[in-house]
Amino acid sequence: MTTVRSLEAVAGRGDWEVVGLAARHRRPPAPEVTPPVPVVGPPLPRLALYEAWHRLRRPRPQRYAGEVDVVHATGGVVPPAGGAALVVTVHDLAFLHHPEYFTRRGVRFMTRAWELARRGADRLVCPSRATADDCVAHGADPDRITVVPWGVRVPLLDEATVDGVRRRLGLPPAYLLWVGTTEPRKNLRGLLTAVARTRNELPLVVVGPEGWGADVSRLLADAGPRVLRLGRLPDTELHAVYSAATVFVWPSLREGFGMPVLEAMAHGTPVVTSATTSTAEV
Repeated sequence: MTTVRSLEAVAGRGDWEVVGLAARHRRPPAPEVTPPVPVVGPPLPRLALYEAWHRLRRPRPQRYAGEVDVVHATGGVVPPAGGAALVVTVHDLAFLHHPEYFTRRGVRFMTRAWELARRGADRLVCPSRATADDCVAHGADPDRITVVPWGVRVPLLDEATVDGVRRRLGLPPAYLLWVGTTEPRKNLRGLLTAVARTRNELPLVVVGPEGWGADVSRLLADAGPRVLRLGRLPDTELHAVYSAATVFVWPSLREGFGMPVLEAMAHGTPVVTSATTSTAEV
């Protein structure tokens, strides 16, 4: 979503021609994440293209997009630049600090991407000073790093809209809120354990898609009525849930930025978060 909104801003300037480069996908993207620019690319599945880029440094973007001045890799894959300037956004290096939170294949893939970025990028873009410092600690040239914090764009919801979402989702009058994918480094396990041990009667609302970590799934299943799991929500409902929350709690163990923290703050919701890596910086 951050990339799509950035593309909207850049494409609207008029002095840049922006072309997206992507692998072949079986299904088109959802409307809210559809790029606002033309997208080209080889007829290769995603994993095949990424492996070709990382191992063979082929095919070059110019084959599909024509001559380009800058190749900007916005995710976890680093394509060859083919003589153009290469800019890589590094969201975090969590896989180097906590490989146990990822699959072995994922760690190998992300490590290869990091090495390509560290050695070959003309510019590394990091969303926080914490991530920039981490990149330097792992061998990146500090003179080639630019910190560009993320921003959010949230709708102004009236009280009637928020109350309507509250009733539709069965939200209690007051609640703690956690938003994210249920993966180990987000530390939902720690939050669930803390909620179970406290006498505070505020229920916990958990929003976000299913991730991985069997222990978290068990804890959620055994949490009882004090924990309400909503799963993934449409944007309008998510913003209403943020707005209605009493406190947003996000004890993540490691982040490159921490977008949910900023989203909660944008809605005026008090935030309790970790004093580690980038979340305290946000």
